[in-house]
Amino acid sequence: MEVLNLSYSLEILPSLLHGAVTTLEVFALVLIFSIPLGILIAFAMQLKWKPLNWLIHIYIWVMRGTPLLLQLIFIYYVLPSVGIRLDRLPAALIAFTLNYAAYFAEIFRGGIDTIPKGQYEAAKVLKFTPGATIRYIVLPQVTKIVLPSVFNEIMSLVKDTSLVYALGISDLILASRTAANRDASLVPMFLAGAIYLIVIGVVTLVAKRIEKKFSYYK
Repeated sequence: MEVLNLSYSLEILPSLLHGAVTTLEVFALVLIFSIPLGILIAFAMQLKWKPLNWLIHIYIWVMRGTPLLLQLIFIYYVLPSVGIRLDRLPAALIAFTLNYAAYFAEIFRGGIDTIPKGQYEAAKVLKFTPGATIRYIVLPQVTKIVLPSVFNEIMSLVKDTSLVYALGISDLILASRTAANRDASLVPMFLAGAIYLIVIGVVTLVAKRIEKKFSYYK
């Protein structure tokens, strides 16, 4: 079978791995930026200032209600018409970060809402500052609650990184597509799928270990 053509697979593997490096870079950078931003937005949603809440809800509605591909196209192709020009990779990172921060914000907001109000009152009695309350009381509990949902989104992010192909970024999908078109072969696509499965497998193992680590909060 063509898929088992070992010599050809080894020949194209370096180019696919080079593309995979770009894919992993996008994945890592989006995580680094989107999770903290999502947490900040989630806590900002707890404030009682209506204009801020209105803006956040509009932002989340737009980010969750429109396709990520459309957001990528808008940032890279439409914004230049109003004088905002970005290179391909920064445009992709901004689109992914804004999109995933909205999802993470909703996940953490749901976790925050499960914390009993009495715990905030107890923190005040113990003279905890708001920052200390969040750090030592709220975040440990929220993290335990939201971990499964967070890792589900992270796994979705692994697969969604393939969308950077639409901006012409030399990621794993573009590398496999180029090889497939050049050689009229499906082998590159199978190898790309295998690489994605390996990454998802690693993320799954990490998720299980982290969830086990936080199981002491039960």
